[in-house]
Amino acid sequence: MSKGQKARTRRTASAAALLAATVTASLAAGCTGSPDPTDDSRGEPRTLQSSPDQSPSPAESGAHGASPLAVKIDNAAAARPQTGLNSADIVYAEQVEGGLSRLMAVYATKLPKAVGPVRSARESDLELLRQFERPTLAFSGAQGKLLPLINKAPLDARPPGKAAGAYYRGTDKPAPHNLYLRPNKLLSSAPGADALTTGFHYGAAPSGGQPEKSRTVRYPSARFTFTWSGKQARWLVSMDGTPAVTTDGKRMAPATVVVQHVKIRASAFHDFLGNNTPYTETVGSGKAEVLRGGRAYNVNWKRASATDGTAFTTAAGKPMNFARGQVWVVFTKA
Repeated sequence: MSKGQKARTRRTASAAALLAATVTASLAAGCTGSPDPTDDSRGEPRTLQSSPDQSPSPAESGAHGASPLAVKIDNAAAARPQTGLNSADIVYAEQVEGGLSRLMAVYATKLPKAVGPVRSARESDLELLRQFERPTLAFSGAQGKLLPLINKAPLDARPPGKAAGAYYRGTDKPAPHNLYLRPNKLLSSAPGADALTTGFHYGAAPSGGQPEKSRTVRYPSARFTFTWSGKQARWLVSMDGTPAVTTDGKRMAPATVVVQHVKIRASAFHDFLGNNTPYTETVGSGKAEVLRGGRAYNVNWKRASATDGTAFTTAAGKPMNFARGQVWVVFTKA
């Protein structure tokens, strides 16, 4: 049994109790349709609070095993360029209120000095993060009715209210687009590749696929474009038609891009203006395109339960190998 399989086995042992608690809290949250303040441009989010003796030190945060750090990243135009994204092993892109986009960066093999701007968590994040062994989640806060679900989830929730020393306000952008994280204040060191229990396979490219120079994924109010660079052997990222760079001037350029077609439905939550928060379902099965090496491969994806990683397979039923390096997963409506 692999390390990833053992980790998933441990997580499954408590899944029933955690699911029951989450469902109860979710039903309670859905009893009212009134909007909740969130961390959009009109206000700051509500955050989890704790006394000092409830906040583990960085060394203690990593003591429960190989667990990655996940950080919610602002992707509004006012938040760009972001910091620390190129050090992430995985970047997830999801649709949020108003058809905009938000990112979640996952760190296991390297911790940058700073990451941000950090923004609020969403209900979908809890399902997506169940694939990891008690990950640390850094976020700016959440809607009040979502906080009980975050408290009950099998993760180490670390917003500013529980780790004030890990965050700081930058001077380059206006609030709320200027909250940054010092990852080494949450984890003493990078946990390593064993923490990435995603189900991803890496190796030589399979035969087949179609030549692909550029792929664009559109949300109602946002879009991502990935353009192949043979010189860099990477997919160059553009957001809303503008080349995406980090604050050090380097282009965002993953080795593999996954365009994963999923169900996106309404959740029980709303933003400050009453716009519904989309829920991105990452458990299930469907179609996806994997971009690597200047080619696009049509594949199938399957994630049987929240504690499992996602298997991507070719039409022949074989695991789809990703290129070594950073992976972007862009969730789009099936």
